Amino acid sequence: MKKIFLFAAILIFSVFSKAQENHFYTDSYQTIDNMLNDKEQYSFKNAVFSVENAYYQGKLDTEELNRKIRFLANFCNQLVTNRKLNYTERDQEKVSKYAAVYTVMCQTTPVVIKNDTVKYKPFTYDFEDVFGHKELSNLFVSKLLDTQKGNCNSMPYLYKILAEEIGADANLALAPNHVYIKHNIKSIGWFNTELTIGIFPIDAWLSASGFIHLDAIKNGVFMKALTNKESLALLLVDLANSYNRSFPDNDGNFPLKCAERAIQIHPYLANALLLQAETHTKQFQKLMKEQNTKDIQATLSNPKAKELFDLMNKEYAHIHKIGYRSMPEEMYLDWLVSLKTERAKYEDTRLQK
Repeated sequence: MKKIFLFAAILIFSVFSKAQENHFYTDSYQTIDNMLNDKEQYSFKNAVFSVENAYYQGKLDTEELNRKIRFLANFCNQLVTNRKLNYTERDQEKVSKYAAVYTVMCQTTPVVIKNDTVKYKPFTYDFEDVFGHKELSNLFVSKLLDTQKGNCNSMPYLYKILAEEIGADANLALAPNHVYIKHNIKSIGWFNTELTIGIFPIDAWLSASGFIHLDAIKNGVFMKALTNKESLALLLVDLANSYNRSFPDNDGNFPLKCAERAIQIHPYLANALLLQAETHTKQFQKLMKEQNTKDIQATLSNPKAKELFDLMNKEYAHIHKIGYRSMPEEMYLDWLVSLKTERAKYEDTRLQK
């Protein structure tokens, strides 16, 4: 009798513990959803940290991270105040803020501290575990702030956070396996800011990847300046991916909830569409496992399995139709390095005038 009681107690504790773990994810989802519904003040920073805090199960030191953000934002404001740009258009103040954030993110800068001049070292690209396969937190802004090293996920996220902290806007934009920044100014219109190398590349560099189909540009899959709400939709995909890493054997309901909400905001957000299709694929594979078979045709005799199979095939076909193409990871790294090795070819000369 004691053994039965002990087993029941362990089972109850296990269920309660998992529920406690899950609530960090549901809290983050609710935070982002409230911002999307204008029930909570928009803050890309708070949304990002809510996702990272969910992955860390409430243990993220947001107080320390906010302290670091304030320091960097104050540094940006000092640059805006003390530096005069060779730019005379009406949006001069806005451009000065863009330049300040770029300097803090990408340029070594002399700083005077107690009459001594020291060099502030910028953030650098970390080629170790670029896609977060070994450890998902390598994609996080918190990791970037702790180590000064980041990637094409954390660096544009931090740029957007800093820009908003000093009262400027910043649009995220997507390329295959990649996130960068787009700005619009009066003198030249739209231009790209690439933080991994620290230059302003022309669109031709993005097209040079070979994986950006014309339909993807037309539909806003790639190279589109995301609105703030579309950037929040992107964070919902991050949240689902974190959940999948935390609970690899989950039933797929929470990731689908994140994907479907993201697609409501941005119908052509490939990350969300892929998440949706891949989750349905996992659910189908789970049914095959439950039926103890590797025969797809045998599994399709199950009406639920047939419905899932038809749905995921329809979803993958739609993803291909809107122009999305998958880029192999090794090719992505070569493409990224090409920006540095062929800088003169791809740098936007309009910004040098």
